[in-house]
Amino acid sequence: MSGAVTIGAATLYHGDCLEVMAGLGPVDHVISDPPYEDELHASKGRKRALGGQSAMEDLGFEGINALRADVARAVVEAARGWAVLFCLAEGVRAWRDVLQDAGAKWDTTLAWVKPDAAPRFNGQGAARGFECAVTCWCGPGHRKWNGGGRRGVFTHPVNVGRYGGHPTEKPVPLMADLVSLYTNPGDLVLDQFMGSGTTGVACLKLGRRFVGIERDAKFFDLACERIEKAAAQPDLFASQPKARQESLALEGGK
Repeated sequence: MSGAVTIGAATLYHGDCLEVMAGLGPVDHVISDPPYEDELHASKGRKRALGGQSAMEDLGFEGINALRADVARAVVEAARGWAVLFCLAEGVRAWRDVLQDAGAKWDTTLAWVKPDAAPRFNGQGAARGFECAVTCWCGPGHRKWNGGGRRGVFTHPVNVGRYGGHPTEKPVPLMADLVSLYTNPGDLVLDQFMGSGTTGVACLKLGRRFVGIERDAKFFDLACERIEKAAAQPDLFASQPKARQESLALEGGK
């Protein structure tokens, strides 16, 4: 197992997620943002502004397709409760299949609506205005969460509550909603694709323990920096999930 850095209630590993998870032991829940599907990496990358024009920028890491089944097995083996994994709409069915094959109890698909998402620069169709997150129960007994009957739709701007430095970083308010809904104070939460550490920041602010894994040295260092700051000022972001309920009809892909 790769060497670990402990910061408050967080333990961070710099290494390959499958190698680290093989020796990690059980966790209560997994909340993670795996790489996007290969199709997006191959066709789009990331758009950035350059002299008033749009330019393509490589995301810097591979798509998830080849590793999806191995990651699903590792997640289901590790988690005693929920697994919440972000993906594109195109990846929902593939994630459902491999998670069920690994023994998880499929639950539902969440939608993150992004009101300030970038437009589609070539104008040849609609831009992506939302992302999905698949959810399943990996432990024994009945599924349980803190959301009652609320809908699984979350509206958060992309560019509010972001630290910066990672091309696919999720906003802290979004991750705080998920941590509040799917975990309880004192629970141990794993993010095996930690990136810049947003899930860890939300966990420490909300009184959860955290384990993060990241193989890219630059992002690992960034996550350590962010989580160290969060550990020094705990519970300042102790927001609760939004009471307002929203709906989004997602058709097909089942």
